[in-house]
Parts: sequence; structure tokens; C-alpha cells
Amino acid sequence: MKDSEFIRVEKVPMTKQEVRAVSLDKLDLQFARRFVDVGAGTGSIGIEAAVKYPNLHVLAIEKKQSAVSAIELNCQKFDCSERVRIIPHEAPCDLSGKVDAVFIGGSGGNIVDIIDWALSLLIPKGRLVLNFILQENLQTALAHLQSKNIEEFECTQLLVSTMTSLGQGSYFKPNNPTFILSCKKGVEHASG
Repeated sequence: MKDSEFIRVEKVPMTKQEVRAVSLDKLDLQFARRFVDVGAGTGSIGIEAAVKYPNLHVLAIEKKQSAVSAIELNCQKFDCSERVRIIPHEAPCDLSGKVDAVFIGGSGGNIVDIIDWALSLLIPKGRLVLNFILQENLQTALAHLQSKNIEEFECTQLLVSTMTSLGQGSYFKPNNPTFILSCKKGVEHASG
């Protein structure tokens, strides 16, 4: 889905198209039933997932009212309001039941608690994907995840530039570099 398809409200952040494509690929939602989108912003990740996977139910967690309004508008536009439940709250928050995947696009500086909460929600082998533009948040998440029971841990830096007109010519305008962390929750082995 193109970025231009999403309704933007004020300065609500949105995961850009190329970063969204890589993040959704790493979430591997083809057989997923429940998916949590933390710091949902405009809802671009959760909504694109809901449109692409009709059996998927999305829990979009977003604390800012302007962003909640953007998610509502985009859910209406893409006709997925019944499968995207907006939770106007800050993560971590109370959710019942387990989920197949969690995407963390915003943490409000609370990344360690959100990672622990996300891992507690995930089924064994459930996918966790996190996006960062701030080095400090990336380093905190890297250090914390390496102490957890996870598998298939990867970190990718994505640098995207798009051709933009300038006078009679054009140049490649860079977006902020984005770091994408992904892993699966490990299986807990019974002791005995």
C-alpha cells in the first residue's frame, strides 16, 4: 500500500511504505489470528496487515488522541473497522489471551517494559518486530532482547531514499535510517 493512500492527521507518525513492507514480511502473518500493533500512529502497519490477511484480528494500541482519530479514519477508508480494535492506551496494558505477533513502532521511552510485556503475550514461536530511528532505543532493545529466550534474532538497518524533483532535475531525498529488530519467542522447556 502506498503512503499516499493513508489519511494523515496533524503530525501523527506513520511507518513508511518500504519500512512497512520489510516489517510486515518479518512479522510473517500469513497464518496469524491475533496481532498487536504498539504505538500504532496512523495505523498503517495494522491496517495493511488486516487488509492483506482477512482472517487476522489486529489490536492497535495508541495513546495519543490525534493518532486514534487517524486510525479510526483509516479503518473506515480501508473497510477493516471490524477487524482492527483500537485500544486508546499506553503499552504495556491489560490484554486477554495470547497473540501470534507483536509489532512495536513506538515505545514512549518505555522499551524494556514493553518488550517484556510483548514476550509475555506471544505464543511460543510468536513473532516480535521492533522499529527504531533512535540509536539509544535500539541499543537498549538489543541489550535487553539478548538476555531473553528468543530465536532467529536479526537486526537490519534500512536506508531509503526517494527520487524528488528539484528545479529542472531530481535528487534522492533520504528518509531517516530505520533499524528493524525481529525475533521469535523461544519455546519454554519443562524442567524435571
